[in-house]
Amino acid sequence: MAVQRPTVAEIYNKLSSRYGNLNWWPARSAYEVMVGAVLTQNTNWSNVEKAIANFKEELSPEYIENISLDELKDIIRPAGFFNQKAVYLKEITRWYKQYNYSVAQVREKDLAFLRKEILQVRGVGRETADSILLYAFGLPTFVIDKYTCRLLERLGYIDLPNHYEGVKKIFEDGLPQDVALFNNYHACIVINAKEYCKAKPACVGCPLAEICLYRKSEVV
Repeated sequence: MAVQRPTVAEIYNKLSSRYGNLNWWPARSAYEVMVGAVLTQNTNWSNVEKAIANFKEELSPEYIENISLDELKDIIRPAGFFNQKAVYLKEITRWYKQYNYSVAQVREKDLAFLRKEILQVRGVGRETADSILLYAFGLPTFVIDKYTCRLLERLGYIDLPNHYEGVKKIFEDGLPQDVALFNNYHACIVINAKEYCKAKPACVGCPLAEICLYRKSEVV
């Protein structure tokens, strides 16, 4: 008899029991989340922190709107790909300006409309868009990344869709549309991927070991 794979709700129960509420995403403002979501593309978070620190107390949409592109490149240099990312920051700031840099005004719009709109911004892909909508604006959209796909595959989702929207649908269909849940679930996946579900897995002690088909196949 085939072993039944866990539901996404069961996976979260295991992860949240271990990690609790991780209070993700570390930022002083919604706009800082937006900046971080762009800067973290193709780099690690420690580099993003260095770039954000370079702004000192100046990080605001008005500041990024008004400084020169060359100045912005110098500030974000630690995050890598600074030539492209400086342009992307200008573009996402231009998008935000149409809402008068107001979280409340953004939240007045329908989520589907916002997601379609923000995906038209240069440099904003699906993961970045969902990160911004969830973590900056508190809207219920699930973030999918490489860690999420790796986790599901190891837990028995062998027929995993090979596209972002299909994997996203698995989570959003299997969970309540709850911002706090989506927020913490993604954070738990990231932490677990760094501690246990690495490219080369370190299964001993993982909170998902007893429901992980990969782990079970290794110990048989």
